[in-house]
Amino acid sequence: MSGADGRAARRMLLAAPLLVFVLLAALLGWRLWRGGDPSIVPSALIGRKAPALVLPPVEGLKQPDGNPTPGLTQSLIGAGAPVVVNFWASWCGPCRIEHPQLMRLAREGRVRLLGVNYKDVPENARRFLGQLGDPFVAVGADRDGATAVNWGVYGVPETFIVDGAGIIRYRHVGPLTEEALRGAFGAALAKAAR
Repeated sequence: MSGADGRAARRMLLAAPLLVFVLLAALLGWRLWRGGDPSIVPSALIGRKAPALVLPPVEGLKQPDGNPTPGLTQSLIGAGAPVVVNFWASWCGPCRIEHPQLMRLAREGRVRLLGVNYKDVPENARRFLGQLGDPFVAVGADRDGATAVNWGVYGVPETFIVDGAGIIRYRHVGPLTEEALRGAFGAALAKAAR
């Protein structure tokens, strides 16, 4: 190879990473520009029977009447009425943001809310619900995260709508918002209740 050919080859080798970066940036930009709701993440579980949801209660968590809040049992799902299953943790900032929406759903009374406390310290979970209110009829402690893995949870918060037959009908990734309750989540909840 002559000196000019060698320099050209070196320049091309140096330019290759830049070209790859530009192509990846263009692909990402196209995907973002194309739009879509980032809270809708595909799930292989939609339309399938909900995985087992058997978890012990959060230690020391009490209901307003002073009785212990129960953990989660499989009998709570597929009992003829839809349920909302919310994966949350006290250390999760977005969980705090979505909490008023969960309280609103609980007050409306059209669906039972089941909480899965993800990799949390019981004292912190009790404090979180004590400060913000407890919208859940039952709360299970997923201390090792195995239940979250079985449900395909990427991170908290994530919320599932399970119909009365125990089939997962909808999955919402990220904090529930007023817009979500008026939009796709609310529509899916109304459809599951039919």
